[in-house]
Amino acid sequence: MNLEEINLQIKSSSEKFRRLQHLLTFFYTMSAITLDDMLAARDARCCKQRQLLKAHPDATLVVLTVVLPGNEKRNDTSLQVARAAVKAVTQALHTDIQHAEQHDLPTGFEAYWTVRGELKTVKLKMVELEEKHPLGRLFDLDVIAPDGIPVSRQEVGFAARRCLLCSNEARFCMRNRTHTYAEILEHIKRMTDAYCD
Repeated sequence: MNLEEINLQIKSSSEKFRRLQHLLTFFYTMSAITLDDMLAARDARCCKQRQLLKAHPDATLVVLTVVLPGNEKRNDTSLQVARAAVKAVTQALHTDIQHAEQHDLPTGFEAYWTVRGELKTVKLKMVELEEKHPLGRLFDLDVIAPDGIPVSRQEVGFAARRCLLCSNEARFCMRNRTHTYAEILEHIKRMTDAYCD
C-alpha cells in the first residue's frame, strides 16, 4: 500500500468516524420517555385541545408535534424542527392567529394555535407545509374540528403520510418495522443538517 492509498483510507475512516460520532452525539443527547409518559402526554394534549376549543368556539385549532420515532422525544434536533415548524405555521397563518402557545416538554415539543379560518382551508395549508417545507416531513400538524376530531389529509385531497425512507405509507413501515431505528434517526439527522447548512 502506498502513501496515497493510506491517506485515502485514513480519510475514509475519518469520515466514517465523524459520521458515527455525530450520530452518537445525537443519540446521547436524548432523554428516554416511557410508554406511560407518552400516554399521559397524549391525554394532556387532548385535554388542552378541549380547553382551547371551549375557550375559542368559533376558531379552528392547529396542533403541532414533532415526528420523532422511538422513546426519545426531546433533543437539540427535535427542538430545531419545532422552531422551524413554529416559524412556518406562524408565517402561513399570521393574520388569522387568535391565540398561540408553545410547550417544551420532556415528552416532546407541542404548540397550539387558534385561528380564524375554515377547517379544510387551514388543513390544506398545514398539509402543504408538511409536504413542501424542507423539514415538513418531521412536522405533525393536526387541525382539530370543534368536536375534537382531527381533519384527515384525505379530506383535503392528499394521500396518507409516506415513510421518511421509502414510498410506502408511514404506518405500514412503522407497523412492520421495515427500517431500523438507527436508519430513521440517521435520515432525520441528515435532513436537519441539510436544513441548517
